[in-house]
Amino acid sequence: FALFLADPIDVREWSLHGLPSDAFSVENGVLVRRGRRWPLMIDPQAQANKWIKSLEGAGGLIVVDPKMGDWMRKVEAAVQLGSPLLLQDLHEEVDPALDPVLSKSITKQGSRMVMRLGEKEVDYNPDFRLYLTTKLSNPHYPPEVSTKTTMVNFAIKREGLEDQLLVILVQKERADLEERNQQLVVQVAKGKNQLAELEDKILFLLSSATGSLLDDDALVTTLESSKNISNEVTEQLRVAEETKITIDLARESFRPSAFRASILYFVLNDMGGVDPMYQFSLDAYVALFTA
Repeated sequence: FALFLADPIDVREWSLHGLPSDAFSVENGVLVRRGRRWPLMIDPQAQANKWIKSLEGAGGLIVVDPKMGDWMRKVEAAVQLGSPLLLQDLHEEVDPALDPVLSKSITKQGSRMVMRLGEKEVDYNPDFRLYLTTKLSNPHYPPEVSTKTTMVNFAIKREGLEDQLLVILVQKERADLEERNQQLVVQVAKGKNQLAELEDKILFLLSSATGSLLDDDALVTTLESSKNISNEVTEQLRVAEETKITIDLARESFRPSAFRASILYFVLNDMGGVDPMYQFSLDAYVALFTA
């Protein structure tokens, strides 16, 4: 699912901005970035919140909290300017004033796209993006909210935490392996893109050719050149895939430590049910793990 809908280069960029690189988190990233409805992220460990702030920070991200007195004015500004908007710390009750934004109630008035927010009609900028996060681990939103958003569960799972800790462990113990692994991801993605571009180019030349194909010297030359490039790229991909298998085998030697560390986190996390004094954040645990 994630491999089909997401470009490996995009996934690497998400990872650089703080999205955990385990498969579960990558699938969540795809839902957030590719979904047609605005994402509502269940985020008790605040991983999604930090990722969005880093990812959209350079794009003029506006961060609002329902507790702010002027939060609706900031929503209006984001809609008009086309700025990304992060509405964080949502509770189960969502202000009805946000309903036109959630449902994307946009009307056209001539060449203008207009959204009605309360008593105002504001110009809608197509570049506008909305992200919603809640720290509640098991929220129950009413249908008028859940049917207009894509619910994305960023709550950490044991398998996901194991993969996250494995990446951290390999970066600390064998930084060369993790760096080489990231380089191979980019190399394989670029190689596959190059092959796809060559195929599109050949199809275009064949469809636009007139007369006999053998008489078209430019077409024959291009096809021959494309064939040579394709062979080179295919060989590079083969070598890269073989190298990646070797790297993955070396990384797997650290998995038992990551497995035990992930179990330990959830054991300690359950102690919060015994006494609130035992509550701590995932960031604190990761800091202790890497110390």
